[in-house]
Amino acid sequence: MITRTLGRSGLTVSALGLGCMGLSYGYGPATGHDAAVRLLHAAVEQGVTFFDTAEAYGPFTNERLLGEALAPYRDRVVIATKFGFREGHADAGLDSRPARIRAVAEASLARLKTERIDLFYQHRVDPQVPIEDVAGTVRDLIAEGKVGHFGLSEAGAETVRRAHAVQPVTALQSEYSLWWREPETSVLPVLEELGIGCVPFSPLGKGFLTGAIQADTAFAADDFRNSVPRFAAEARAANQALVDRITAIATDHQATPAQIALAWLLSRKPWIVPIPGTTRPERLQENLGALALQLDSGDLADIQAALDAVTIVGDRYNAARQQLVGR
Repeated sequence: MITRTLGRSGLTVSALGLGCMGLSYGYGPATGHDAAVRLLHAAVEQGVTFFDTAEAYGPFTNERLLGEALAPYRDRVVIATKFGFREGHADAGLDSRPARIRAVAEASLARLKTERIDLFYQHRVDPQVPIEDVAGTVRDLIAEGKVGHFGLSEAGAETVRRAHAVQPVTALQSEYSLWWREPETSVLPVLEELGIGCVPFSPLGKGFLTGAIQADTAFAADDFRNSVPRFAAEARAANQALVDRITAIATDHQATPAQIALAWLLSRKPWIVPIPGTTRPERLQENLGALALQLDSGDLADIQAALDAVTIVGDRYNAARQQLVGR
């Protein structure tokens, strides 16, 4: 397995991680327990060492799943989890008070069956709590040996700077993909300057860039994509133009659109580590196949031409969710 180091932190992980949210939350019914454990074991056996979870995924069930499944491999893997939502519920509002951060750390340690959280992210910036207080609390947890590294998720550039001045930030997790490139101008220059890694979530556009989602695809009632403007039927129909162009490029490489999308992200910076999620072993294997793709300057020019030719339709979040990002 190819490895990468997140910025200048010294935290080295597999070049592709595994986003585990969808096993328990967000994309319809949870994956069956035994199937989820098998998928996690298959990931480790194929060289994945970076696993992403959060107390809010479930809530709580995803951390318990990883704690059980990864226990036999604990010394071989890096586990990232997150704090920041009230009582762990993503729809209940934000809460990054220092006491709450400490409570989440203790509870997550127990659920993950570990003595240290390798990477502890603030899930979303809480405007009611100074980021210096958040960073200071995680700094203390690091000093106590309960946390290894500090991360932020969907934070804006100025917040990253302020947090980093108190406790070095190892990674910023943000949505970043062929159909959401805003981080390239808003935060990547700051990350490069400060030596902070980037961990793109939804690197396959919440599944859309795989080519498996059509305008008439029906999602489960509890699939959060039902509330995402970019996944409205008319938006999907318009956005198919990008997938078609990427598929053509993939065909030339005897690859899949997902592999091209991941290889493109990996080509952007050596400190970028995408965390595609999946519930299916064959998709896991497909995603990892992106590591064998080498995109040359001509390939990247073709991808850029495809991006220039297509205007993506639809916002990536509804108004309520959009208020939680970029602070």
